[in-house]
Amino acid sequence: MATVLAFDVYGTLIDTHGVVAELETRLATGGKAALAPEFSRRWRDKQLEYSFRRGLMGDYVDFSQCTREALEFTDRALQTRFSDADKDHLMATYARLPAFPDAAAALARFQEAGVTCVAFSNGSREAVEGLLSQAGIRERFDEVISVEEVKRFKPDPAVYAHLRNRLEVAPGDTWLVSSNPFDVIGARHAGLHAAWVRRSLDAPFDPWGIEPDMTVPDLDALAERLG
Repeated sequence: MATVLAFDVYGTLIDTHGVVAELETRLATGGKAALAPEFSRRWRDKQLEYSFRRGLMGDYVDFSQCTREALEFTDRALQTRFSDADKDHLMATYARLPAFPDAAAALARFQEAGVTCVAFSNGSREAVEGLLSQAGIRERFDEVISVEEVKRFKPDPAVYAHLRNRLEVAPGDTWLVSSNPFDVIGARHAGLHAAWVRRSLDAPFDPWGIEPDMTVPDLDALAERLG
């Protein structure tokens, strides 16, 4: 059994596309509601790209700034012409994203089995605490660990080293759980175990020659194997 499970938050526990309904509402006025899924996908992709680029530049900012700048870019790219009030509202919605339906029950199983679970995120501690609390799953975690403590972004090796140091456990006793292939590869490269939550059957894994220790379709399946 894993000694510690470190759960990625955005895209693994929390559904980043939970903003689609609000986007549909905001886009309906201009007759562009059908763009909502594409807007959500591009927003998320650009958010991650901006964190990667800032990481390479050594120019750390709060993850929420990457999120806001990605929103601004997507608005320009799709010519949706959101007002500043619209953008503020969408950012507020992003801070209240829902958990995936499988998260609460799976985390409860791990807690009942005595598995140490931590939330490990590119988001700030304040943002992650807020997300997990409003989703009703904060109490399932022993700790929240944010990259803001080292001012780097995943998949920088320093971030995974920080996770190990905070937990005071050996790499082989630490499992990263993430739906993001870049995160899984980063963790494996840093010597941790990693489970890939393949939330979409269409999602490919990056062909880098670094594979997850385990691939599961959802958190229920992970609980079956590690709980």
